[in-house]
Amino acid sequence: MAVLKRMYWDIETSPCVGYFWRPGRKVSISYDNILEDAKIICICWKWEGEDEVYSLDWGKKQDDRKLVQEFAKELMKADDAVAHNGDRFDLPWLKTRFLIHGVDFPAKIVTTDTLKRVRSNFRFPSNRLDAIGDYLGVGRKMDTGGFGLWKDVMLGDREALDKMVEYCKQDCVLLEAVHKKITNLVPVTTHHGVLTGGEKWTCPSCGSVHVKCSKTRVTAMGTIKRQMNCNSCRRYYTISNKSYENHVMWRMKNKPS
Repeated sequence: MAVLKRMYWDIETSPCVGYFWRPGRKVSISYDNILEDAKIICICWKWEGEDEVYSLDWGKKQDDRKLVQEFAKELMKADDAVAHNGDRFDLPWLKTRFLIHGVDFPAKIVTTDTLKRVRSNFRFPSNRLDAIGDYLGVGRKMDTGGFGLWKDVMLGDREALDKMVEYCKQDCVLLEAVHKKITNLVPVTTHHGVLTGGEKWTCPSCGSVHVKCSKTRVTAMGTIKRQMNCNSCRRYYTISNKSYENHVMWRMKNKPS
């Protein structure tokens, strides 16, 4: 039986290096002034339910070609790729480096962006991952000491690179903790029950068959909808009346004798 493979991942990137006369919020720098393009310094990821956090970094040569080639293989294994602001930052960054290095990868993967989820479903004081983790009592991001760490990494300091990798790894751990806290109150991106061989009436979050109907609704068009409640993970979700009838039939067949 298939098992949903959910990946929690994060990247750290270098800045562009270039010529400019003076800093400021409204400074306009031409592309011709760029001496070195930004790259991915490291990628870290962990699989749901596992303790190990994996990492890849750009190495002594500060080249992210092998990094993105290797991570593409891992990302292909994921049924759901979770990242905070991943749809606007991490994934576009990664796809850009895929393009630069000629790495083949599907145009569309299933993603869960926790930043989008908290913005549309909750009202936290701040939507930063660090602040959400602290607010929910599940942890904080690691302190980097500021931009100095990025400068040291770009100067080839291995200890600084190792610290950045640890910082990135902690983000993945915190991300999983935050996601688990909010997951039952936001829509799912992949139906776990169907993926693992179950029917549509099974719990979309955990795949459990231990579910019950908590409420029946009728739309303005006369369509019957059943609100279900999972006894395993406590998620509420809605199914069609036909799926509910299939659930009733399954219960009758599997009733203890």
